[in-house]
This record gives sequence, C-alpha cells and structure tokens, in this order.
Amino acid sequence: MSGYVVVIEGDEAGGFSAWSPDLLGCVAAAATYEECVALMRDAIAGHVEVMREHGDPIPVPSAIDAFTVVAA
Repeated sequence: MSGYVVVIEGDEAGGFSAWSPDLLGCVAAAATYEECVALMRDAIAGHVEVMREHGDPIPVPSAIDAFTVVAA
C-alpha cells in the first residue's frame, strides 16, 4: 500500500495545518512545518488504528502524488 496524500496549508499567522483527503477528520496543526508533518504522521497512525479497532474499512489511498502549481 502506498502512503496517504497530506495537504499542508500555511496561515496568515505563520502556522501550518494539515489534512488528508482519504482520511476524513484526520487533521493536525502546528507552529512550524516540520512539527505539522510530525503531528500529521502521528494523527494518521492513530486514525487508522482506531478505524481497525472499530472494524471500519481502511481507505485505500486515492492519489499517488501531489505537487504545487505556481500560478503565473
């Protein structure tokens, strides 16, 4: 299984938030990009663990890659 795509967004205050399109409700937020990534890794692991505990089906990652497009 490939990994889940995570979208990380910056805010006006300089912080960051993250979410995954395949894992609804799985989010993280932090003051730095690196901390946000680390928190999101933990959030995904915990989210999937709870889904398994409840017998919920684990979503298959829907995307294989993500990238940034700079508008001209």
